[in-house]
Amino acid sequence: IVITVYILFLPKDQAEKFASFGYLGIFVISILANATVIIPAPGLLFVFSMGAKFNPLLIGLAAGLGATIGELSGYLAGLSGQAIFENQKGYERVVRWMQKNGPLTISVLAFIPNPLFDLAGMISGAFRMPVAKFLFFAMIGKILKMIIFAYAGAGILDAPWLENLISS
Repeated sequence: IVITVYILFLPKDQAEKFASFGYLGIFVISILANATVIIPAPGLLFVFSMGAKFNPLLIGLAAGLGATIGELSGYLAGLSGQAIFENQKGYERVVRWMQKNGPLTISVLAFIPNPLFDLAGMISGAFRMPVAKFLFFAMIGKILKMIIFAYAGAGILDAPWLENLISS
């Protein structure tokens, strides 16, 4: 909860300071943005905007790895056995998906921008899925998602038509 509050109220200039560290800064911002539980932080917007400033593929890799590490917060919450979200909407659905095919569920939910991934992380911890397995399948989805967002940002923000529109 403390990390979530910190990220939500992180001053814009602080995020830009992290970005000045290049890929390492993007990695750190992604860890922090994904360490939030249920309440989303604007990490994807940051990756999108950095795609125009740096190599989008490397942005995607750095942000995806950082996002994966940040998701340990949900996994650890589930591992602790505290079922704080059992009554949340979607919880039972994610439990069924995890029981049916946990690794695929983790990768798909990590790829799709949605708050259900936090539930998948908590359920993975509660089911005692090996942490390396959780991180591997989360990493697949997170890296792919971040690469797409970085390339989208590079394509849209570097577009000549946008510069003409802004300067008019």
